[in-house]
Amino acid sequence: MSVGEPEADRGSVDSLEGLYRVRYDSMVRLAVLLLGTESTAEEVVQDCFIRLGRRWDRIERPIAYLRAAVVNACRSQRRRAALERAHAQKAPAKDVDLGADEVWDALAQLPYRQRAALVLRFYEDLAEPDIAASLGCRPATVRSLVHRVLARLRKVIEP
Repeated sequence: MSVGEPEADRGSVDSLEGLYRVRYDSMVRLAVLLLGTESTAEEVVQDCFIRLGRRWDRIERPIAYLRAAVVNACRSQRRRAALERAHAQKAPAKDVDLGADEVWDALAQLPYRQRAALVLRFYEDLAEPDIAASLGCRPATVRSLVHRVLARLRKVIEP
């Protein structure tokens, strides 16, 4: 999907099963980028499809709804994990060991909102208004987030 291309409407997705076939893999990849682990990402996406199924007859734009649900569920999962770490009083993990390079490590250190803005912009190739809708903010805030996170990443990665 290119920037500015409208979301697919209900007419292009006939059923929840069809949506699952078409968008499951891309939603898991999105969730992996936001969460850092594939197993948790798969659980989050499956839960989102279940919630979507309960409301299927009332949703006009199922793809946009699904994407927003995945982004919100990832945010909730990150909050829950942070609370569990705080309650367990464990030392914070060093770097996520995904066999990745310094880009992955730098992404793992970003606050959720900045990471989500970056992933939705460059991985999902969404326009600023769509990102703003997913994150619950204004398009100007998205521009600011992306600008700040790119500057931060340049400082970390370039040296």
